[in-house]
Amino acid sequence: MNPDLKIVPYKSSELLIGSIPIGGENPVRIQSMTNSDTLDTGASVAQCIRIIEAGADYVRLTAQGVKEAENLSIIKNELRKAGFNTPLIADIHFNPLAAETAARLVEKVRINPGNYADKRASFAKQEFTEIEYNEELERIHSKLLPLIDISRSNKTVIRVGINHGSLSDRIMTRYGNTPAGMVHSAMEFIRIFRAENFNNLVLSMKSSDTAVMIESTRMLAVMMQSEGFSYPLHLGVTEAGEGEDGRVRSAAGIGALLSEGIGDTIRVSLSEDPEKEIPVAKKIAACYPRGTSVSKPEKPVNFKTPTSKPEIFKRINGPLVIANLTSIHEIGAEGYKTAGFNVNEKSVEITKTDSSADLIIARSIPEIIPKDVSLILPYKIWFENREHEKIYPLFSPETYHERTYQSDKLNVLLTGSHFNIEYLKKPDPATTLVIFTFYPEKEKYAADLFLNALEENNLSLNIILNPAFRENVIEDLQIKAASVIGKYVIDKRVSGISVTNTGDIDLKEVTALSFSILQCTATRITRTIFLSCPTCGRTKFNLQESVKKVKAATGHLKGLKIAVMGCIVNGPGEMAGADYGYVGAADGKVHIYRGTIPVLKNIPENEAAEELLKLIEKDQISL
Repeated sequence: MNPDLKIVPYKSSELLIGSIPIGGENPVRIQSMTNSDTLDTGASVAQCIRIIEAGADYVRLTAQGVKEAENLSIIKNELRKAGFNTPLIADIHFNPLAAETAARLVEKVRINPGNYADKRASFAKQEFTEIEYNEELERIHSKLLPLIDISRSNKTVIRVGINHGSLSDRIMTRYGNTPAGMVHSAMEFIRIFRAENFNNLVLSMKSSDTAVMIESTRMLAVMMQSEGFSYPLHLGVTEAGEGEDGRVRSAAGIGALLSEGIGDTIRVSLSEDPEKEIPVAKKIAACYPRGTSVSKPEKPVNFKTPTSKPEIFKRINGPLVIANLTSIHEIGAEGYKTAGFNVNEKSVEITKTDSSADLIIARSIPEIIPKDVSLILPYKIWFENREHEKIYPLFSPETYHERTYQSDKLNVLLTGSHFNIEYLKKPDPATTLVIFTFYPEKEKYAADLFLNALEENNLSLNIILNPAFRENVIEDLQIKAASVIGKYVIDKRVSGISVTNTGDIDLKEVTALSFSILQCTATRITRTIFLSCPTCGRTKFNLQESVKKVKAATGHLKGLKIAVMGCIVNGPGEMAGADYGYVGAADGKVHIYRGTIPVLKNIPENEAAEELLKLIEKDQISL
């Protein structure tokens, strides 16, 4: 993240999308997008109804051509006849005429500055003199004038939707494929609209990388405010995926911004049926309801993890994961399984995996301490058994001061929202971790207050963030924990995490969730990263089944980033950071990419996952 970026309270202006207002003091609005063929009226209407009945405020449909845009009128009429007045949004790429057609028919049109007036990015440098660059902006201005006039006449809202993966070559050459490039792309279009006195705008900054999505949105909010305007903001993490990853990645990115009072409408992009996105989006929005951010500290959190760390970090590339197993009376084989360790059923040998907790908090010393296990124990028990390697003492900050004997390798202090800063001035970050426990349902900004207090007192400590929940449904825990923790690990404020849950969820799932949060925020990679789009009417194959096939074929390949994309509109750009891509090309056909280069074209869908694996294996042999 940009350390010089000043995050200030963002108050968006209000505008009407159809009959439903957005921005200002209105609730965060929820939306989804159909994946039916927009020319198939029956299927599109039925899917719109399912999305609306799930609780959406708006529904978006793709309009890749004029015919699809024209059919939006028929879809809208059928919905109105069925008693549904939900505003509709047209999603446009590459086709200004389709946008102009749709703007006469629906309540909102989304355009992408990266391809509205520019050609598809080739990721090639496109150098311009200052005069040539300004001439390009004039060309774009002229191209936008018809859409502006039509939208003004029809009171149509326009979303200027920036995608990290589809910036123009012109922007990337000057600003890079970066958050700054995204913001400058947005501001160019905003200034054109404002020059024409058109202000019915919504902005979005989307990326499959949560850090890029968060930073670019923060930057845009600051830049808009500096120029005296504050349009509503649409939030979303593109290609979030499906299952746990999709929920965690979306909650981490969207929740971080909602916690700061940024965001007026959200879309959760899951590779699942569109109506399934709505309950997830509602749960994310409920973590930080409109108005919640007024209780956050005025001072932004600037605390950073110290460079001085205990030696355990030498073995770990990223934040620590700590499992709290104090609810287990005596840790045995099942307890170690709970902490993510592998237990051989025959030999009962216990071995570490990539998803094993780095430290386990236990209430008593087990009979067996496997060689790969590190335990945190109450001080008295540790003191009596300190001849054991890889066991470390647990203190309160007060008792840490009282004890004359401490570990020379690692001491763990447990504190919470009622901390006394004076007791945190003695610990050495090279031999100390501080676990900060708080209860997000009651004290959403306790961690902010704690980290600010450390910074104000010039204290450099390695903090383990430990939000405590009482959830009985794993999806609820995934969303709440990721929404709370995401920004702290992405912004490098904490040195590790430990999720506590006292509800009826298996502790093994709680440990796994901590690793998922780090995986989906790209702060610690322990398995293959899968990105997959939510599909839309442009998708020409069964994306949900393809995601399952690709995961089954390549899930064992640790550390790779593999993208499964429905079409070539955003696919090649959004997967620009991926090692390999599986991208829809035509009906039942797939292009397979190595990086941004399509190396296998028009592979039949039923063979594509196998061909992708063959390509990866061939590449790995040649390394």
